[in-house]
Amino acid sequence: MKEEEDIRNAVKVLKEGGVILYPTDTVWGIGCDATNAEAVRRVYEIKHRDDSKAMICLVDSDVRMQRYFRNVPEVAWSIIDIADKPTTIILDDAVNVAPNLVAEDGSLAVRVTRERFSQQLCYRFQKPLVSTSANISGEPAAQNYRDISQEILDAVDYVCFARRQEHEPHQPSSIIKLSSNGEVKIIRQ
Repeated sequence: MKEEEDIRNAVKVLKEGGVILYPTDTVWGIGCDATNAEAVRRVYEIKHRDDSKAMICLVDSDVRMQRYFRNVPEVAWSIIDIADKPTTIILDDAVNVAPNLVAEDGSLAVRVTRERFSQQLCYRFQKPLVSTSANISGEPAAQNYRDISQEILDAVDYVCFARRQEHEPHQPSSIIKLSSNGEVKIIRQ
């Protein structure tokens, strides 16, 4: 299947409130429309994950990221610019996303993806995508398609074809929390 058709199929499922499996700039992810509370609920259910544990969102650009926070501190842009590996930033005062995606403290984790497929998927969808590792909560993250359990494969509405043959080591992103009071905390290196 051509990449264009794969992205078109995935976007159709996302717009219908479905859940997809897709390769990201890190590990394989379970994704849905980050503005659709029912779709987000399904992702928590598929992962057997407590909904008090926040999930990451992917966006295609800095401009899109701005739409989902009341304020993006200048240091966030600096971190995005200098990061030499995928870096997720947690910011306070999330807006315009599903309420069950926002952490209890009002924060949201977001990453601007630079990987071609996930960036194109986000661009074509025009909204943030949930991006949580394609595994049952507590199990190892699926670095490659072959690492995804049958339970996860059976639970989603669409599985992207891109990068299924890949067998390379992939790591989750770094995570940095930037609080509105100026505090910077490294959650994961």
